[in-house]
Amino acid sequence: MLNHSNSAQLIVLFHALGDSTRWRMVERLSMGPASVSELAKPFGLTLPAIMQHLRILEESGLVRSEKTGRVRLCHIRPESLSLVEVWIKARQASMQRQFDQLEQFLDDSKPEDEKE
Repeated sequence: MLNHSNSAQLIVLFHALGDSTRWRMVERLSMGPASVSELAKPFGLTLPAIMQHLRILEESGLVRSEKTGRVRLCHIRPESLSLVEVWIKARQASMQRQFDQLEQFLDDSKPEDEKE
């Protein structure tokens, strides 16, 4: 079970990833760093709109950026996804236990002549 702080962070992460533009930006950054202008190209959005998306990604901890001269370079923060990974694995384990229990129940419910 996650504590309140982790739950709140998960909500922020899923909110950030819940937008298709931000999702695609994270996918692009997973291939390597990119400038803001590089990130903006495939979307046809204004620079202020791209910056707003980047702000949400940075606040979630998924992305960090640094300004070098006139260029703002963005990087993915892969460690920020570890909380999501832990949450997903816990859900998978819980569902697997339920399936195992169902399988056991169904096996126990078979007539004796059908049991292996």
